[in-house]
Amino acid sequence: MLLLAGCATTPPGPTPDEVRGEIARRLPATLDDRAGWATDIQAAFAAQDIAPIPENICAVLAVTEQESGYKADPPVANLPVIARRELERRAAALHVPMFALNAALKLKSTDGRTYDERLSKVRTERELSEIYEDLTGRVPLGRRLLDGKNPVQTGGPMQVSIPFAESHADDYPYPIQDSVRREVFTRRGGMYFGIAHLLGYDTPYTRKVHRFADFNAGWYASRNAAFQNAVAVASGRTLALDGDLLTPGAPLARPGETELAVRSLSGELGMDYRAIREAMERGDRLDFNDSELFGRVFALAERRAGKPLPREMIPGITLESPKITRRLTTAWFATRVDERYRRCMVR
Repeated sequence: MLLLAGCATTPPGPTPDEVRGEIARRLPATLDDRAGWATDIQAAFAAQDIAPIPENICAVLAVTEQESGYKADPPVANLPVIARRELERRAAALHVPMFALNAALKLKSTDGRTYDERLSKVRTERELSEIYEDLTGRVPLGRRLLDGKNPVQTGGPMQVSIPFAESHADDYPYPIQDSVRREVFTRRGGMYFGIAHLLGYDTPYTRKVHRFADFNAGWYASRNAAFQNAVAVASGRTLALDGDLLTPGAPLARPGETELAVRSLSGELGMDYRAIREAMERGDRLDFNDSELFGRVFALAERRAGKPLPREMIPGITLESPKITRRLTTAWFATRVDERYRRCMVR
């Protein structure tokens, strides 16, 4: 009997219309323009080749709901006071007299109002960012106070980092109107870059809550916090489990606390200081998990602990921002988002 082997074929994925329908179904029923939100999210998935599976859809919706309540340019409570306080802080740090700051803010801006008038009415980060850009471009004191760096560093419906967006704009699928910064404050741009920050990298995690913690604390912060915990167990030292393995810009001769603790294990690990530093420089990459340092530290720590140790932990970080008026942590953020994610998955 002759057996004919058929060619295996990959079943087609969902069509864009089907993906938009699935996203819209999981959006709040009372949300305005659900079709528009679904379109922007589906387009971001397609442009970044991210699978539009329920887990990814719900992760994006959970972060968006937590960060903005589905507002492309969410209002910030007490923003006029926050903005004025930031300018006064910068003026004091530069020994600029208060009368000079007040005089600069009395000047007319590009829309005919004074900067002081605009600051007193500001409601959103987009509006504040535009005021700062105007002030920097037109007023000498503004350039001195802001030093070419706009203090507004997050924006959009997912409150994504603007520096992150600016460094990941090469494949942005829309025409950029004016600047990447301004795109972040639109729904399409804020969702595109927010989705890139949340889902645009591979992780070793088995639970979404650690990806949510990374969204708040930085890529691989949960993996790095677990590594710091293992270093603390192996070395007997107390470390901040913040996910920051290296002090930014620190020379080899002046290591940070985590690196010092790893160095104290140098003999047992069979690695010199330079090899340790080179391995720890991979802390912002997935393949740090495959490094000799990672494997040897966990092996040593688990022998001392007498039990397996976690490979991911929510970083112990207290959130700091002029917008935050109560004590919040990365754990609080990740847990809240995870609760929203689970409710979405049930829907």
